[in-house]
Amino acid sequence: MKNQKHNFVIILIANFIVAGSTTMIMPFLSLYIESFGNFSESYVQRWSGLIFGATFVTAFIMSPIWGRVADKYGYKPIMIMNCFGIATSIFLMGYVHNVEQFFLLRLFMGITTGFIPTSMAFISKHTPKNIAGKTLGTLQMGSVGGTLFGPVIGGLLADQVGFNFTFIFTAIAIIIAAFLIIFSVHEAEIIKKSKNMIYSRKNILWTIFHHRLIFNIMLVTTFIQIGSFSIQPLLSLYVSHLTTSEQVALLAGITFSAAGVGNLLFSRYFGRLADQIGYEKVLMVLLFVCFIVIIPQAFVTSLWQLIGLRLLYGIFVGGLIPITTALIRRDAPLEIQGEVMGYNQSFRFLGNIIGPVMGGIISSLATISSVFYVTGLLFFISAAMVYYIRKLPKQYMEDLLEEHSSSLESHGSVQNKTK
Repeated sequence: MKNQKHNFVIILIANFIVAGSTTMIMPFLSLYIESFGNFSESYVQRWSGLIFGATFVTAFIMSPIWGRVADKYGYKPIMIMNCFGIATSIFLMGYVHNVEQFFLLRLFMGITTGFIPTSMAFISKHTPKNIAGKTLGTLQMGSVGGTLFGPVIGGLLADQVGFNFTFIFTAIAIIIAAFLIIFSVHEAEIIKKSKNMIYSRKNILWTIFHHRLIFNIMLVTTFIQIGSFSIQPLLSLYVSHLTTSEQVALLAGITFSAAGVGNLLFSRYFGRLADQIGYEKVLMVLLFVCFIVIIPQAFVTSLWQLIGLRLLYGIFVGGLIPITTALIRRDAPLEIQGEVMGYNQSFRFLGNIIGPVMGGIISSLATISSVFYVTGLLFFISAAMVYYIRKLPKQYMEDLLEEHSSSLESHGSVQNKTK
């Protein structure tokens, strides 16, 4: 128990450092691209979007792979490898000379961007089911806190010491997180999975797609991320329509951070509430309330109305990811939790990829306000999905794994006899 509490504190601090460091470059991403040459505004905007999204593309592919490796060899080595991989890619970003090199490094960074989900899987696996929501909600405070302070620190550093040194300082911060994990996190010896067909990648993937709750929760996480990311690239422009101030970037930053503040303050509370009264019930209510607070954002007439609604949105959306993760912790066998959570993370990254693209397409075809309508609809559909699955008979993942494995073995035996 003492080791578990110690591990939790260290990983909470490491999450804060890694999340903060990886978002430090966000405020000057487009400015850094401009420093490579004399480019048009449309060229910079196009490459900013590609470079921002590149990390999520490779992370989408790699998440279940990291999860499977973690199940087999342990979570601590994966977290350390992720830290060194991210630090190396960010360090090298300070020495690129063109957008293509920058893009390739962002792709490489996505390959190793598994620290946050791996750390959540590690803590989840060693947390009793009855307090998983509260624990994961508290852990999320570390990563959310990092994403709030990271862009501010990154912007200040870039102004004071320049882009190159900011990349170096960022890499050093992540290396510090790696050493914290190396010397302070203790992981029990991993009992390796038996090499039968029950835990094969094919069987696990089949089971996920046939387990009503797990698959639908993963779809819900995609919708949540689409909803959160669809407005992000457009937020500065939307803010500029609501104010006459010349400090649009600062006001957009405040508006963006408002959701993060709400998230930081209430994620632990909703996780604890879900532990007490049921994950599906709280998840369904939060999704519906998010729908209610998203739609009015399309009708605001002043910036302070938008900031207030973004704060409310952040309060209720903050409980969604810890609860969906706790649901998977509850239903997935311990032997394959890392891999199952890896697939869940891939669904999240899919939402990160689709969201900005969808927001840009909708706003170009209609208006920015229309993005809020579509986002709200996604949250309403998600709430309806959770309501529907609550009414269906419970499925046990172990039963599906064994059932499909037996079916494959029988099919293989029949083929051998035929031969």
